[in-house]
Amino acid sequence: MSIYNVLKSMNSKTMTNFLKEEANVENVLEFQNISKYFPGVKALDDVSFHINSGEVMAFIGENGAGKSTLLKILNGDYQPSSGKYLINGQEKHFKEPREAIEAGISVIYQERQILMDLTVAENIFLGRLPAGRFGKINIKEANRRTQEIIDDFGLDMRPTDYAKDLSIAYQQLVEIMKAYSRDNLKIIAFDEPTASLSDSEIDRLFHIIRKLKSEGKIIIYVSHRMKEIQQIADKLAIFKDGKYVGTYGLNEISSEEMIRKMVGRDLGDIYDNLDKNKEIGDILLEVKHLKTDYVKDVSFTLHKGEILGFSGLVGAGRTETVRGIIGADRLLDGEIYLEGKRIHNRSPKDAMKNGIVLVPEDRKTQGILDNFDVGKNITIGSIDINSNRFGILNKKKEKRMIEKGISEFRIKTPNAEKKITELSGGNQQKAIVARWMATKPKVLILDEPTKGIDVGAKSEFYNMICEFAKQGLGIILISSEMPELLGLSDRIIVMKSREISGEIPVKDASEEKLLKLAMIGGDLNE
Repeated sequence: MSIYNVLKSMNSKTMTNFLKEEANVENVLEFQNISKYFPGVKALDDVSFHINSGEVMAFIGENGAGKSTLLKILNGDYQPSSGKYLINGQEKHFKEPREAIEAGISVIYQERQILMDLTVAENIFLGRLPAGRFGKINIKEANRRTQEIIDDFGLDMRPTDYAKDLSIAYQQLVEIMKAYSRDNLKIIAFDEPTASLSDSEIDRLFHIIRKLKSEGKIIIYVSHRMKEIQQIADKLAIFKDGKYVGTYGLNEISSEEMIRKMVGRDLGDIYDNLDKNKEIGDILLEVKHLKTDYVKDVSFTLHKGEILGFSGLVGAGRTETVRGIIGADRLLDGEIYLEGKRIHNRSPKDAMKNGIVLVPEDRKTQGILDNFDVGKNITIGSIDINSNRFGILNKKKEKRMIEKGISEFRIKTPNAEKKITELSGGNQQKAIVARWMATKPKVLILDEPTKGIDVGAKSEFYNMICEFAKQGLGIILISSEMPELLGLSDRIIVMKSREISGEIPVKDASEEKLLKLAMIGGDLNE
């Protein structure tokens, strides 16, 4: 019997399994002397190494080390300046992501690539929806195939659910299922996949990655989170300043040695080396019985020169509290006082004029202006400052502000005209901080300021935050990283169920105490 007749006799599910088994062969991805140049920047410098099938390879390195650039070359978003890459010994050259997908390569980025107004099934089979004899789309068949994948992954969703109604985690899983549904999948890469996921959602993602590994896929995992890398990776490739440092088994290298190879120096305990402000001043900000649609009866004070940490589990109300303060969410009740004077922030613009600014949690969608260059991203909040009383922009004044921002915050960019999206995450974050510091605020709110930022850049940010406090700013620091809160804060407020469950001086705080307040509240002495 011919292979055609064999396939013809199979039902859809049997055929899918057959094709997946046929695809489950030994694959090798090899990079040979890959270099990539941008104007004024050498993003990759003669990178050569390989990855085998059935292997989870973590890419680690500081922001700007070249990890994402290499993925974009593999995916066809960028073309290498020199060098080549091979799959199973065959040289490949993808001019666009579509060609990479057709060759069995999928990259799952932080920014979701699905269409929110389509169903799960429509997203998974977009562009290749099954059709009947007369070319009519067979949505019933698409739903059936989607349900098989959902069952295979053990997920609690339906093919007919709309993407916009799913959690961020499940939206990301739809992207993974879309890649998995392609019978030719050989290589799947994850670029900072857990940035917005809870612990239970991370466990679900790791279960799926292990499933893909068992099927012989090549898996690339880009992350700054050492704990995750140690949980899921078999090996790790280290990058520094666009160069490939080496590949190591997880049992061959310590966390300290990883960091040393990533940053070129031994950081030691970065919190012990911080020059923290020792002179906390008078009350700067006072929030009384704040209530919005998302938080209830929140009251606290912030002092000049103080770093006030906000801790709590996902959904506890930390971000929602500061959104209420700056007027991003409507205030239903409560009062806000700045330096003893009651203020009314009906919008973030009002808050900025009153001296309160927020560096938001989601840098990509709420922080940077992705169509603008670095310079405009720095000065966009200071148009009034840089304009005369007739509203005419003073270009020289604006240029001085840009140059000062790039210099003071050590933003790595060849020039101010560089598009902001072409910078590393850490340098994008510096540009956002430079933007709001140019407005000369009194209160600086930092919501997950080091999310997706490498350990070397974190050290820079920590020193920067301490310097702001020494200048007399009041700083509200929201972070999901307990060592960060304990290492930086003077005092920590813990939230649970959209209200404050406790407050503790940092000298009396510990991860256990913060977790108890976040999970069950109550008296810490009980």
